[in-house]
Amino acid sequence: MEEAMAPGLSVEACVARLKRYHYAFKRLHEIWNARITSEPVYELKMAYSLHSHLAAEHVSALRKRVAEMREPPLKLDVVPDAKLEMFFDEIRGAESTEEYLLGLYGKAVPALRAALESHVADTNRLVDHPSVRICRFALLELGDIEAFGERAVANLIDEGERARAESWLALLDDCLAAAGGLSGSREPKARELEPRYSAQPFEFPRVPVRDGRFDDPYNMGVNAEAFLYDERFPPQPKTLMMFYKRLREIDVPEMMASIIAETLDKPWDYYRDMTRQLWDEARHAIMGEVGFVNLGVDWTKVKINFTFSLALNTQLSPLERHAVLYFIEQGLMPKTGKRFEWEVGVASENPLAALFQDYDWADEVLHARIGRDWYVSQMPSVKEATGYGDKCWSRVLMNWADYREKGLTHHANWWPAVYKEACERWGIDPDPEVLAFNTSYENTRADLKDVSVSG
Repeated sequence: MEEAMAPGLSVEACVARLKRYHYAFKRLHEIWNARITSEPVYELKMAYSLHSHLAAEHVSALRKRVAEMREPPLKLDVVPDAKLEMFFDEIRGAESTEEYLLGLYGKAVPALRAALESHVADTNRLVDHPSVRICRFALLELGDIEAFGERAVANLIDEGERARAESWLALLDDCLAAAGGLSGSREPKARELEPRYSAQPFEFPRVPVRDGRFDDPYNMGVNAEAFLYDERFPPQPKTLMMFYKRLREIDVPEMMASIIAETLDKPWDYYRDMTRQLWDEARHAIMGEVGFVNLGVDWTKVKINFTFSLALNTQLSPLERHAVLYFIEQGLMPKTGKRFEWEVGVASENPLAALFQDYDWADEVLHARIGRDWYVSQMPSVKEATGYGDKCWSRVLMNWADYREKGLTHHANWWPAVYKEACERWGIDPDPEVLAFNTSYENTRADLKDVSVSG
C-alpha cells in the first residue's frame, strides 16, 4: 500500500523519459549495426550482432508503450536533445576499437541502465506498471550487455589506451551532463562541447574487415556444396563441410548490416525483423565455430572468405543486396536445401550437427517470411521479385582467377589437413577418396548458378 500510494511521474513526465530511452536504444541499435562490417575482432563482430538485435527489440517495446499513453502523433523520430545526439554521434564515429568499447560499454550502456533504474524508482509502480515491466525486461538484457562489455574492455584495453582516451571520454560525460542525463531528469549543466568524431558526417564502412585468424579472406579453394551433394561421400565428413558453411555465414551479417544502415525511412518493424535475421546469421556462424571446437578441430585452418559480403557491399545497391539475399534463400527451401543438410546431420550421428541444422532450417523458414514481408511486398509479384534477385546476383563479380592473379590468394586447398585432423579425433583412418577431394570453385564454375555460396 505504501508503494501504491507513493507519488510518481505524471503521464507527461513518464512519456518524456520513455522517448529518451527509445532514442537511446534506437541509437545503440544503429551504432552496433554500423560497426559489424568493419570490426576485425570476430567475437566483437558477433556480439555487436546480438546487441543490435536486443536493442531493436526494446525499441519496439518502448514504441508500443508510448503509443498507449495519449500520444498521437508519437513524434518518436524527433531527437529529444542535441547534446544527447552528439553523445551517440561521437561513439558511432569512434576510430579505434578501444575508444569504441570504452564509449559504448563504459558510458552509453551504463547511462541507459541508470536511467531505467531511476524510472523504476521514481514512478508509481501501480499506475505505471506497463512501463516498469518494460524497464525491468530491458534492464535484464542490459545487464548481460554491460557484463560482456566489461569483460571485453578488461581483455582488450590496457591502462595506456585508457589514458589516451581520457579526454574524449570526458567529452562524453560533458554531453550527458549538458543533456540533463540520459533520462533528462537532472538539471542540465552548461558545458563547452567541441565535437571530435562527430564533426564529420558518418559514412557506413562497406568493406568487411577480419582479424588475423582469417588469414586468407579471398580463398575460394574449396567448394563445400560440391562435396556436400556428392553421393559418393559419407555423412560424417560432410558435417565438416556443414560446419564450414555455418562459420562462413559471418559474411551475411557483414552484408545485411549495410542493407539496414543504408535503407532509410522504413517502418520500425522492418529494422527489427532485418536485425533479427542478421543476428540469426551470426548465430549460425557461431554454430560452425562450436562444431569445429567440439570435434577438437582448429577452425582457423578452415579458410573463411569474405568475397560474398565484399562483392555485394561494393557492387550493389541496398535493394539489390536484399534481392540477392531473398533469391539465395529461396534456393534453401527445396529438399536439396536445408532439409537435406538436417538429414545429413542426423545420418552422421553427430548430435550437434543434427541439432544445429534443425535450428538453422527453422531460422531460414523465418527468413523467407521476412523476405516476403519486406522485399517481395514492394515488387509487382513473387516471380518478378525472384527474377530481379537472380538478375542482380548474376551481375556480382567474384572472379576466382582474378583474385589469384592479383596475389590476393593462392586458393589453397585446406580440406585434406582439416579432414585428417578430424579423423584423428574420430579415431578412424582417412578415406582416400574423401581425402583426395579437390573441387575448387574454378573447376565447378558452371554449377555456381544453382548453388548458394553464402547460406
